[in-house]
Amino acid sequence: MKVVEWVLEDKSKFTLLPIPSPTFVGGVLVFLETMEKLTISDNTIIAQVCKGDKEKYSGIIKRYEKKLLRYATYLLQDEHDSKDVVQESFIKAYISLNGFNNKKSFSSWIYRIVHNEAINLLKKHKKKISLDEDYKLESGENLEENFVKKSLQEQTKNCVLQMPIIYREPISLFYLEDKKYEEISDILKIPTNTVATRINRAKGILKQICQKNKIL
Repeated sequence: MKVVEWVLEDKSKFTLLPIPSPTFVGGVLVFLETMEKLTISDNTIIAQVCKGDKEKYSGIIKRYEKKLLRYATYLLQDEHDSKDVVQESFIKAYISLNGFNNKKSFSSWIYRIVHNEAINLLKKHKKKISLDEDYKLESGENLEENFVKKSLQEQTKNCVLQMPIIYREPISLFYLEDKKYEEISDILKIPTNTVATRINRAKGILKQICQKNKIL
């Protein structure tokens, strides 16, 4: 049997020894158990950092840096400002780690920090934060999932950036960051039913903007 070398996203490598199982099913189970051990949860890493292993925090940064930068860019529409916001958020999160409730989701917590930093920067620069606009939506409009996915592809990202921030936030978190309604509720500090309402309305707004720009 071959020795399997598993390369992770950060280019680090793990060598998996041959699985000593006479059956395919048994081998798969052992393989899955092995991979599960290699996947360390956010909260486990945070606990290690809080105990003094500060270098482990770099693993958190690698895990979230690209995702948070993408999210911040959708909010701020400026890559330089977004980088500053993400960097500041990582610093604030690190300083506040001892106050983090390890029973909660670290992912929601760090996204919330980025959200707050981004909104504060918008207010500081006195940029116009459009909370809503007079978009005419058909009654009971229900956008199909394949349209939403198409609308969030690279060539239509500009449409998302033209949406009022109140809708740009939840739709970005839901479709781009793959967050559930409960997580979005925790990040934005709004009820889950409000999350659902804003996402549904955002779909219609997104469709109108893309059609207006003759992208769809």
